[in-house]
Amino acid sequence: MNVHSNHCIKGVYIQSKPLLRSLPPVIYNNLLLFLVGIFLFTMTSGTTEPEFSFPVSLGLFTALLFAYDFFCRRFYAKIINHGATAYFDAEKKLSAFALCFYAITLFSCDVHFYLTPLSLNGRFPALVNIGGLSFLFLYLSIMWRRAKPVYEVVFSRRYSATAFLVTNIKTNLPIVLPWIFLSLAYDLLALLPFPKLSLFLHSEPGEYISFLLFLLLILILFPPMVRRLWNCTAFPEGPLLTHLQDFFKKQHFSARIFIWPLFEGRVITAGVMGIIPGLRYVLITPALLEHLNLDELDAVMAHEIGHIKKKHMLLYLLIISGFSILATFILEPFTFFLLSRDWYYTLLGLTGLTAENMLTVLMSIVVLLLMILYFRFLFGFFIRNFERQADLHVFSAIGSSASIISAFEKIAILSGNTRDVPSWHHFGIGQRIEYLEKCDADASWIARHNRKVRHSLLAYILLVGLAAFGQNLLPSATWQQSYEEKYTEYILEQKRIQEPEKALWLGITGDLMQHKKMEKKAIAAYDKALAIEPSNPKFLNNLAWLLLTSNDLTLRDPKRALEMARLAGVQIPAGYVLDTLATAYWANGFVEKAVTTEQQAIFVNPGEGAYYRAQIQKFTTTEYETATTKGN
Repeated sequence: MNVHSNHCIKGVYIQSKPLLRSLPPVIYNNLLLFLVGIFLFTMTSGTTEPEFSFPVSLGLFTALLFAYDFFCRRFYAKIINHGATAYFDAEKKLSAFALCFYAITLFSCDVHFYLTPLSLNGRFPALVNIGGLSFLFLYLSIMWRRAKPVYEVVFSRRYSATAFLVTNIKTNLPIVLPWIFLSLAYDLLALLPFPKLSLFLHSEPGEYISFLLFLLLILILFPPMVRRLWNCTAFPEGPLLTHLQDFFKKQHFSARIFIWPLFEGRVITAGVMGIIPGLRYVLITPALLEHLNLDELDAVMAHEIGHIKKKHMLLYLLIISGFSILATFILEPFTFFLLSRDWYYTLLGLTGLTAENMLTVLMSIVVLLLMILYFRFLFGFFIRNFERQADLHVFSAIGSSASIISAFEKIAILSGNTRDVPSWHHFGIGQRIEYLEKCDADASWIARHNRKVRHSLLAYILLVGLAAFGQNLLPSATWQQSYEEKYTEYILEQKRIQEPEKALWLGITGDLMQHKKMEKKAIAAYDKALAIEPSNPKFLNNLAWLLLTSNDLTLRDPKRALEMARLAGVQIPAGYVLDTLATAYWANGFVEKAVTTEQQAIFVNPGEGAYYRAQIQKFTTTEYETATTKGN
């Protein structure tokens, strides 16, 4: 259940005979669908050059559209006379395929790159994101276009192609409008001439606070817009409206009541949205009014009131926003961890991808899995238990669960004996009835469930806090240092392959290998660099120093080091080069020359005089063969 609609019962399509076991969780499934779609688009950002030219990308995109259209046409042709259950199952499956085609489009057609002009020179990046999400709506529109003949058979209602597409788009818009409004709001605030405000909004606390404030504002102002998008109409005046209003007053509850024409009004369901009494609406479908008696209707209303009394909408806001908070704390350390692993660079070699693209692919997979697991299981856990809490509110409102159990039993029969059919966002009807009966027999089960929800929320808050605190306990700095070294090594290797005639990359590789204490590899890299540039003083000096101070004594070669150090000193008489030359003289037994050269280093670079004087002390008191030169 999202923060805008609380379904009182598992919705049911009603005809003269039960054709549908239960209403598919359209809002819940599409919430996941669009969350994944938004995420996939953001993961394709940052492309500076397109993979293909615009005509090639356009041709590939067109081919994908035709392929998906063909797939949908064949799929719906097989189920046109199979009833409502088959219709909704097909929509669920084809929506998932739409997401797959959308992902292929994003990663192969450079959609983000070609939409960049929409940002108006970077002032409104939200417009690029909205444009990207419209591609997912385009695939879904193809599905809805092919679904229209089946829908008309199932619901006995004729639509023009345009009207049917508009109806489906309006049904799904409330899921993505909060994200659209939030994105545009951030862009507009960034344009305000208030530097301190902009600085605060881009700080970590500022991002969290503004995000929650924006969501809260949307939660307050959104219901009127959603009511219009869903074509809800005012509940007709009469005894039934008076009865419902009187029931609300007894519960100290205020809301306006509307008729909700969901799926031609032939679905038994109800919902409540809005946290402000003046902007709070209870939505009731015609089928619910037709098939439930007054007591059952009161029980359904008690369920909806329970959602408000238990602050479920605000709690949904907390849990939905919690994913962003958890992701913020987890993703940066995980990125460092990933980049510090040797197998990551092995994969780069096997796949031929660039380091950036490989990181994008792996992080996309990880975050996508986290998102699905978070919303499917953790969020689903809270949805199910909030629904049960709302069920239990009938005991406070009415005194017993007989009426809501009666409503559930009726729904189960009308929907084709779905008593034992569960879903990820609701307990099954049978499970809900059993728990209500258990509470009728022993009221302590009500308090037990409320305690379970309360403790679960506390555990969730602790989890978020642990993620924030635990980030400091992870060896992120070590992972970062390791990743920087491995990443640099990988990039250098790529450069060496691309430009084998360029000594620079070999020299930098030698520096890196020397820093990592991989001395044999460092000497090999310097030798290759000098084969290309024999007189390069930097390479000569670094290799000479390594030949003098290597921890592996078998790699030392003082005579060769002296030759290189002399050539380097002639070209660059800098302090550090003269220190290398002095050490080479000392290593070869020329102590006086070593001291004289080190004194020249002091003259050239007096700032390092203390170190150079320590070197002179070492030269005059210790022999090279017995000296511990590690670290010099």
